[in-house]
Parts: sequence; structure tokens; C-alpha cells
Amino acid sequence: MVRYLCGLACVSRSGFYAWLKAAPKRKQREEQDRADLEHITSIFNSKNQKAGIRQIKMVLENEHGLVLNLKKIVRLMRKEGLKSKIRKANPYKRLGKATQEHQTCPNVLNRNFDQGKPGKVFLTDMTYLQYGNGQVAYLSCVKDGSTNEILAHNLSTTLGMDIVYQTMSRLRQVHPIMPESILHSDQGFHYTNPDFQKNIRNLGIIQSMSRKGNCWDNAPMEAFFGTLKDEVNHRECKNLKELTSNIDRFISYYNQKRYQWGLGKMSPVQYRTHLLAA
Repeated sequence: MVRYLCGLACVSRSGFYAWLKAAPKRKQREEQDRADLEHITSIFNSKNQKAGIRQIKMVLENEHGLVLNLKKIVRLMRKEGLKSKIRKANPYKRLGKATQEHQTCPNVLNRNFDQGKPGKVFLTDMTYLQYGNGQVAYLSCVKDGSTNEILAHNLSTTLGMDIVYQTMSRLRQVHPIMPESILHSDQGFHYTNPDFQKNIRNLGIIQSMSRKGNCWDNAPMEAFFGTLKDEVNHRECKNLKELTSNIDRFISYYNQKRYQWGLGKMSPVQYRTHLLAA
């Protein structure tokens, strides 16, 4: 009868008995998959369904002590129907136009963002955030090119020069300026302003700028703003105070707890400590 039924199913008798013998292992594997899937689902939901497989893997290793390969995470997420929300491209809208007295600087950095030394490369830029009833705030940040740490930030409701001056002032308070450090930005009117460029030279900083209309020349900074807008529900903030609190909380989390694949699965602060120790 077994031989007859195996023939109907187009399987060998030895294959059928091997399948029966492996039943306990299959059951054990399925139970382990269910336990792993619970952890994955918990992390996925805690990140507002925006966590990718690499982010989930790093959180599992650093906070849950679980080491899963990427293929297994993909398989379990696909089985459960978990799909990360993908950020749509949002072209940068220029908020001002440089006058003739504003001079651009050459692209000294040339996309060499990571030079293996904290404080060697500073990346800066600003973005806008909508909140309340259609109100707009502007966020200026400085990011370390080697560690991806956000060293200084400033949130303002206006686009005056104070937004970049205060950002640089906060940078000087929290981080020593190395000789011949590089400050890289786009060609926005804040960074081409003659007074701002003079202040940067007085600090002993080399100023570098992206090529016109080339977002890739400052890609790490653009990537951070994209991540921030993904994970901070800025449109749901009712006032500037609430928005500021959420931004401060996210940047602290980003620096301290958000593990990054390109940093050896460490957070920016952990990676900075690692570089300084090395």
C-alpha cells in the first residue's frame, strides 16, 4: 500500500520515510520561526512599519541578542506579509536664489565623506518640515562624515542667516574644530553668503560645495533628512514646541540607538568611540 501510494504521489519510498523521520525537526524549526517572527513583527511595528531588513537585523542583534541572516528575515516578513513603506522621491525645492555677490566654492570634498577621523569632515544642509495647520519650520544640521553623528542642529521658523550661524555656534560648543576641517554644503544662499564664508575661514575651516543641482555630492546629509521625515510624524505636531521636542528626541535616538549597517552595525556614537579607541 505504501509503495502504491508513493507511486501515485510520484515520490520514492525512501523519500517518504525520510520525510516522516524529519517531522520533529520541521516542527522545531516552525516553532523557532514563530518565535523569531514575533520579534521581527514587534520591531517592524515599533518603527511605524518603516524598518527595512537590515535595520531589523541590527536591532535583533544589539537589543534582543538574536542573530538571523538577511534571507531568513526576508522569508519570514514575506510569509507574514510585512512590507516596509518606501519613501517617495521628493525633489529639493530651492528656497532662495544667490545674488551676484554670493560666490560658490569648489567641490573640495569630492564625495570623500568618510576620511576615517571624527571631526575631519562636516556635512551641513537644511530642510523644511510642515506642522500644525500648514505651518513650516526649517531644520539646519551638521553631520560628521566619518561617524554619521548629528553634531549640531537648529530649528527655526524663518530662513534668515541666524539659522546657520546658530548651528555653527552649537557645533563649536560640542565639538572641537580641527585644523583644516572641511565644511561641505550645497550652493544655498546661506552658504554662499560672504559674511558666512568669512566666518568659516576665520575658524580655519575649508569650505566645500556640491556641484549645482547634484544631490549626490551631499548624499549622507540628504539621506538623514529622508530618514528623519520617515520616522518623525512632523505633520501631526500641533505647534513648534511639540515639533522641536520630537526632533530633539529623534536626533538623540539616531545618535545613540539607531544602528547602521555601514558602521559595522553600531550606532554613530558607538562608532565614534570605536574610531577614537582604534
